[in-house]
Amino acid sequence: MKYAMLIFGDDREWTALSPADEQDLMKQVFEWYERWQPTGKIADGGAELQPRDAAKTVRAGADGQPVITDGPYLELKEVIGAVVMLECDDIDEAARIAATWPLAAGMSALEVRPVLSRD
Repeated sequence: MKYAMLIFGDDREWTALSPADEQDLMKQVFEWYERWQPTGKIADGGAELQPRDAAKTVRAGADGQPVITDGPYLELKEVIGAVVMLECDDIDEAARIAATWPLAAGMSALEVRPVLSRD
């Protein structure tokens, strides 16, 4: 079954890292992928998202027409910064794999959620 591993954090912490610290952290992330990809547990390499100030939010307006605003709609300290798709037997296995992710500046929490299949 597929699970989405959502990586939360304060993207302002991430962008404040020095180039050396960012490089060190990315090395840890690549090592994580090198550990889990050969096991078949990574269903998709995932996607790193740009900072929140690059976002647009689309909501239904009072008249039912879409309203587009700059940035995230809610002011949150933590936002989703990346998504990795896992292939696991159950959510407990997905959570154990997620627990090995290198949490650091800009990455303070992970959420593992089953991916809905409408087959």
